[in-house]
Formats: sequence, structure tokens, C-alpha cells
Amino acid sequence: MSMPATAESRYRERLRVPVRWWALLLLFLGCLWLAVAVAATPLVLWVGTVLASAIGTGLLLAYGSPRIDVRDDALRAGRARLEWAWCGPASALDPQQARRLLGVDADPRAFLLVRPYIRTAVRVEVDDPADPTPYWVLSTRHPERLAGCVNAARVLAD
Repeated sequence: MSMPATAESRYRERLRVPVRWWALLLLFLGCLWLAVAVAATPLVLWVGTVLASAIGTGLLLAYGSPRIDVRDDALRAGRARLEWAWCGPASALDPQQARRLLGVDADPRAFLLVRPYIRTAVRVEVDDPADPTPYWVLSTRHPERLAGCVNAARVLAD
């Protein structure tokens, strides 16, 4: 059964890296440039600067590229997909609950899409007896909103 597109049941978030990581990249590139400038020719210096900048930018963009989507057919987290028929209840986690669930209370079979710069998360139960994954833990900047959208989408999909 398809779910109608409503504001409560739709959600999209990209787990972009914070601005401070970009500032750290710039500081690193500046230090690298100064260290190489002492001994390298201008051509080597500028080619190295361009390469280091491209690699650093690519790494930060790739690390911050995963997206969480609540869609008509399923919950998508990065490349993973959980159809509504197998999706259990979702609950928002504050920073302490998320840290505990990712630490001492962790289940090694759980699916994780977490980023260290996002301290809040959502836990989504998996109700598929054939799937060994007990739950998903997804980093999110808006845990209450994501959990609400997942729970609303589950109800609408039934």
C-alpha cells in the first residue's frame, strides 16, 4: 500500500560534516603548504597544494554524504533500506542514551549509520524474523522529528 505524501511522514537529512572540520582542513593545508614551501620548487608546491586540497575536500564530502530518507516505500539510511513491513517502532535518543547504546549496551549485529559529530540518534527496531539485525541506530540532528516521521510512516503503510 502506498503512503500519501504528508509533511508528518516525509523526512530527509544529509549527515554533513560540521564547519569546524572544514576549518581544520584549511589549517592542515596551510601547515602542509608552509612545510613544503621551504624545500620544494614552486611547481611542486602548487601541484601538491591542489592535490592535497582535492583529496581533503573529497574525503570530507564523502564522509558527510550519507542521507536518511523516510519515503513511501521504506526507510533509507545511506545505502541501506528497511521496508515498512519489517520496520518496528522508532525512538529518539538523547546524547547519553545514544552513547550508551553505541557503547556498553551495543549489540554487534545492529546496523549503524553514526557520525561522531552528531551526538543524538534514533533507534529503529527491525521486525523481520529472517533478519539477524535487531535494530538500526541512525545519527540525526533532529531525533524527535525523525522518530515521529518513521512511526507515522509505519502506521500509514499498514
